[in-house]
Amino acid sequence: MLKKTPLYEAHLELNAKMVPFAGWEMPVQYRGIMEEHCAVRQKAGLFDVSHMGEIRLKGPRALELVQKLTTNDVSRLKAGQAQYSTVLNERGGIIDDLIVYRLGEEEFFIVPNASNAEKVFRWMKEREIAGAEISDECHRWGEIALQGPQSQELLQKIVSLDLSKLSYFYISEGQVAGIPVMIARTGYTGEDGFEIFSAWEHAPSIWKALLDTGKDLPLEPCGLGARNTLRLEMKYALHGNDIDETTNPLEAGLGWVVKLDKGDFVGKSALLKAKEEGLKRRLIGFELLEPGVPREHYSVVTTERQIGTVTSGAFAPWLKKGIGMAYVEMGYHQVGAEFYIKIREKAVRARVVETPFWKGGTAGRIKSKEV
Repeated sequence: MLKKTPLYEAHLELNAKMVPFAGWEMPVQYRGIMEEHCAVRQKAGLFDVSHMGEIRLKGPRALELVQKLTTNDVSRLKAGQAQYSTVLNERGGIIDDLIVYRLGEEEFFIVPNASNAEKVFRWMKEREIAGAEISDECHRWGEIALQGPQSQELLQKIVSLDLSKLSYFYISEGQVAGIPVMIARTGYTGEDGFEIFSAWEHAPSIWKALLDTGKDLPLEPCGLGARNTLRLEMKYALHGNDIDETTNPLEAGLGWVVKLDKGDFVGKSALLKAKEEGLKRRLIGFELLEPGVPREHYSVVTTERQIGTVTSGAFAPWLKKGIGMAYVEMGYHQVGAEFYIKIREKAVRARVVETPFWKGGTAGRIKSKEV
């Protein structure tokens, strides 16, 4: 049986097209992927992300444990700051990519992907140590993402915080429409925006308050379809497509979230070995030079042989072209390298490009002030 988020009835009222996703019944679109995607790039869009996981670690040894379990260096985080990271298996494969929020000196809040939430919690719980308590809070929180260049202006009308003081990748407590929440300036679209964590039962009231406040934009409710094309234009990896337990962060272009000098962590020895031996493939971003739509599992070929496989692909609504991500052999990973994507029986020309594909995103522009 599929699980339902606290906003399930709200989606039905808006005539959303519902689909199974990661064990949940989720909206894939409302008015349409193109309209929803462009609304986020131009104004603002609203997403139900209550299917994501939430894990809390607290205690005098919480920092020690999070350092051991994740690849990034959480000791660098101030209270209220967030960090993108990965958790690895012993072979260096990516169990999941996630966000780590440091709520205090001895308390962390971790948000894994919906499809991996239970697995990540079990994996962490198996490695729990005295002085660092791990608890699963997945069914405690509703989570709503407000994304787009006008998201701050909209949210400021009903929030108790001065959002101009909430920097990118920071989190703070406050109230939205009088309801206690945690608000993080994070997201998965490349645009400025906020992820709002509330008690499960209060999520529908916050959803309605945001839609009512943004009715003159109008604020667009958005589904998984637009979330996917938005993240693809930014070359944000999707676990299960672009990264999984058979890929390591170095070949996935996520070496920047791996701090090999911070001390030991799960998977470190495997990454050191991979680095010493040299990578055999890299995850790249490509654009089609001819009409076509690339899809996952399509072959990347030269005139002679296959050199890789597409992991994500789509027609980019904002960029108006076919784009994608693929693992290719070293030597074909440099910007400007050309090859073909096998779309059905046709070989369509493509080339490696600098990423993100969309470079006009507003995310990260609010950095000057701290919480």
